[in-house]
Amino acid sequence: MGDALNQKENQEQTFRTIEISVFRYNPYSKHSKPRFETYSLSETPSMTLYIALSKIWATMDHHVSFDFVCRAGICGSCAMVINGKPRLACKTRTEEFLDGKITLMPLPTFKHIKDLQVDTGSWMNAMSQKVESWIHTKEKTDISKIEKRVEPDVAQAVFELDRCIECGICLASCSTRIMRESFIGAVGLSRVARFAIDPHDERTDADYYELVGDDDGIFGCMSLMGCEDHCPKELPLQTKIAYMRRKLVSQAIKS
Repeated sequence: MGDALNQKENQEQTFRTIEISVFRYNPYSKHSKPRFETYSLSETPSMTLYIALSKIWATMDHHVSFDFVCRAGICGSCAMVINGKPRLACKTRTEEFLDGKITLMPLPTFKHIKDLQVDTGSWMNAMSQKVESWIHTKEKTDISKIEKRVEPDVAQAVFELDRCIECGICLASCSTRIMRESFIGAVGLSRVARFAIDPHDERTDADYYELVGDDDGIFGCMSLMGCEDHCPKELPLQTKIAYMRRKLVSQAIKS
């Protein structure tokens, strides 16, 4: 029993101290000024930045603001810029940073709420409306009948794009989006590709051209691959953007 306690104490003594610098600013307060605040805390095994931030909030500063819901890389709400790269806090371990110094900032391109919080929801909703993110069909659904058969490879391709968690990381990694607020980014273009692949949707290439056949859509992408490089779900964003570009270039030629 004594040996076990000594071993535990020795392990605790080896835990390093890490420093987390958090961007602090409340744009709704006239007294608030942008600044960084640094917190020192003891690192625990397999500690994620979500755990670290929760510890900071619970034991050091109840006023620091950040978002989280699922803790499992599914909701996308904890996306932030971590040492210069947009990532999910719940899937990023502090042990990755060998010097123990971590800087956290809110995602760019979205409306800033407070500290590490940004409003991705309003932008995602507006994007969904812009690309008409729903099945377009004149066929009426009859629940008494078996659903129309879809080839497994087609169903898998649709499902693959439906895995997007709308975290906003692809937009924060996109040079075009940073320069042009109206650009719908990889998340919008992959959404269009999802419906173009889906056999339930009756829209034509001409219909999609009307939606995204401009510099705010498919022709605004510079193919720098920042979106795919940083996507936490490893979606085939560049492949689907190229797929839509080929379709809409052909449509432009016909027009």
